[in-house]
Amino acid sequence: SPLVYPQETLMGKYGEEAKLIYELQDQGGELLALRYDLTVPFARYLAMNKITNIKRYHIAKVYRRDNPAMTRGRYREFYQCDFDIAGQFDPMIPDAECLKIVHEILSDLQLGDFLIKVNDRRILNGVFAVCGIPESKFITTCSTIDKLDKLPWEEVKNEMVGEEGLSPEAADRIGEYVQLHGEHCGVEPLASFLQAGQAGPVTQGCKVHTQLAGPFQENAQGEEPVSVGSVAGGGRYDGLVGMFDPKGRKVPCVGVSIGIERIFSILEQRVKASGEKIRTTETQVLVATPQKHLVAARLKLISELWDAGIKAEMLYKKDPKLLKQLQYCEDTGIPLAAIVGEQELTDGVVKLRDVATREEVRM
Repeated sequence: SPLVYPQETLMGKYGEEAKLIYELQDQGGELLALRYDLTVPFARYLAMNKITNIKRYHIAKVYRRDNPAMTRGRYREFYQCDFDIAGQFDPMIPDAECLKIVHEILSDLQLGDFLIKVNDRRILNGVFAVCGIPESKFITTCSTIDKLDKLPWEEVKNEMVGEEGLSPEAADRIGEYVQLHGEHCGVEPLASFLQAGQAGPVTQGCKVHTQLAGPFQENAQGEEPVSVGSVAGGGRYDGLVGMFDPKGRKVPCVGVSIGIERIFSILEQRVKASGEKIRTTETQVLVATPQKHLVAARLKLISELWDAGIKAEMLYKKDPKLLKQLQYCEDTGIPLAAIVGEQELTDGVVKLRDVATREEVRM
């Protein structure tokens, strides 16, 4: 999908989050915007090509005019990994596959404990209706509540009252419901919220209907958990394709998006806490020489290793010192050094050195 779009293509699809879209203007004065996510471009692609049934994955860069926080994996330019299923299917079967994929990915990455939260927007609409929130404020209120992953309830409440104009009483009622967990949240209240939320609008502002949140990383010292917030999110966007189709034809869609940089942040924090040294190269062998004027011997040996499918490299210097070559192995994590000197050339052998144990064998 393109990296740059006309502004009208992206505007009106993200609700309050639209303020994070990078807006541009070309030399001719045309108003443009950088790609905000991979979901809206996918919906546009389906409408333009009249596709009604497809399963796809997509990894690409997106851009957001956000406040960067590198330790939490928040950047203005970052990669998203999306998986989507579009088409008319029986209810919840594609949704279940999306959840399975996210669970499988996070489990295989061995990030630690994580929590998947499955929500229904109709329940949230019902909460708003029961609390007396006007339908015109559903979108902005939803966006504010979504900040509970990052902010304490008091700050979220102050924003609802101070910026959105909700009454303190209505905000308190919302707080009673959205802070319920586990056994405190019964089935009967959920049923009443669903009934109240049936008439609510299908909002585009809270595009993440099914939120996938976590994981939380414990550091090695047993201090407070270090959180990067949500590492993935997704949900249904059945009405989005119709916004691009000239005849308004809808295509049911469901998908998930994984933030790769946030996962990297968790892995980096874990490595830093454990003191583990990470290899920065896949090289298996460094070809080294202990004396001068042996560049030809190094080139001959490394060529033979490459032909045998062995990942090898050498320093790009004519006469590097042996100590410097071995230090390079330690710094980059190369496990073996193949040393060829004058004596080895005379004997027709190669000295293989284990960098970690310093054991050597002549082969």
